[in-house]
Amino acid sequence: MAVVVVFDFDKTIIDCDSDNWVVDELGLTPLFTQLLPTMPWNSLMDRMFMELHSQGKTMEEIAECLKRAPLHPRIISAIKSAHASGCDLRIVSDANAFFIETVLKHHGLMDCFSEIKTNPSFVDGEGRLRILPYHDLKSSSHGCNICPPNMCKGLVMERVRTSVSAEGKKRFIYLGDGSADFCSGLKLGEGGLPDAQKELPHLGDYLHNGEELEKILLHLITTISIEEKCNMRSEKCQASSMDSHKTFQSVLPVPH
Repeated sequence: MAVVVVFDFDKTIIDCDSDNWVVDELGLTPLFTQLLPTMPWNSLMDRMFMELHSQGKTMEEIAECLKRAPLHPRIISAIKSAHASGCDLRIVSDANAFFIETVLKHHGLMDCFSEIKTNPSFVDGEGRLRILPYHDLKSSSHGCNICPPNMCKGLVMERVRTSVSAEGKKRFIYLGDGSADFCSGLKLGEGGLPDAQKELPHLGDYLHNGEELEKILLHLITTISIEEKCNMRSEKCQASSMDSHKTFQSVLPVPH
């Protein structure tokens, strides 16, 4: 049985919130704080990049800023180890595609992930980075009271689980730090293994520590692997017992 490991990005893969990191590093904190009460977070980030563009900041400068975002080396080794063990790694994040892809490519991790579900982003004709909501805010609300209006991670996770499970039975591990990640964990259903269920006192206590995250993740993968091997042996033993029973029945003398 395949293991699917789903990561959050902010404060899980990287040790900060990527939006706040860029805003702080590029000197937009006062404007960001002023406008925050007036618009949704996702729309505000799009507005911040309009401001950066008006200041003459280039995409290269934004990318260099993202490459400096803190990322624990044990997170890198954990991701590479999980990928090498045959796990299907995915990201569900309320960051955006440009941020995530820039960081993953910089650290040589892009090829470890089979899918990234996040807010779309693109560079427009004027060279400005645009950030769009994952869910269309104008068409309809996702109806979740836990998640922000632009993205319900629980709904995304439910779709991921349905899509992946169509290929056969899967076991899921979810690693995240916030309330929206709790929403994702609720949608895992049978076969899901959110790390919160592994007797962790508080996700954030561990996910800010790359060494602990690596230890927990590899332990969960090993545990699932052992469980599956035990199940396979048990099934083989049962099948062998049934075959032996059938053989025994076949050689019994038929009374006349």
